[in-house]
Amino acid sequence: MLLADDEHLIRGAMTALLSLENDLTVVAEAAAGPEALAMALAHRPDVAVLDLQMPGADGVSVAESLRAQLPECVILIVTSHGLPGHLKRALSVGVRGFVPKTVSAQRLAEIIRTVHAGSRYVDPGLAADAIAAGDSPLIAREAEILDMAADGAPVLEIAERAGLSQGTVRNYLSSAAIKLGADNRHAAVYIARERGWL
Repeated sequence: MLLADDEHLIRGAMTALLSLENDLTVVAEAAAGPEALAMALAHRPDVAVLDLQMPGADGVSVAESLRAQLPECVILIVTSHGLPGHLKRALSVGVRGFVPKTVSAQRLAEIIRTVHAGSRYVDPGLAADAIAAGDSPLIAREAEILDMAADGAPVLEIAERAGLSQGTVRNYLSSAAIKLGADNRHAAVYIARERGWL
């Protein structure tokens, strides 16, 4: 299997603990999204255990690339940021497992075996949160424009990056804020991120 996590201590601990299992072998490790993809393509693991938040590309983006380039590799996301939108996005790109980092090493080994055998495993608490949160009310373009506004970029800059007029950008931002019940775009970004929709 491949283990990818940007926190060296966590990755090292997972490697050490999972290596104690007779039937599990860590063939590669990575600290960033692009490195995880490169290592997976080089080592062709049966299972890729990916952190959700990694530099360069998040775990779901890496999973999407892996599904296209190495479809036989089963993907499991391990995260400390289990927001409902992240779970839904992960499942939509073919991730077979989604678990919090609070899971024990023994339980993680069992889950790895479960997904490798062809089943899915989603942490029950994360699944319940995802069901309770519902689907994002934002259309794709609203989410994209709202994400561009997340770093405080002015409307003119967003318009140039998106190839839209300033008025159209304002309309998307306003529509997103209304749908999310936010007073302004900054509050809308906060709400959408808290629910994992960005």
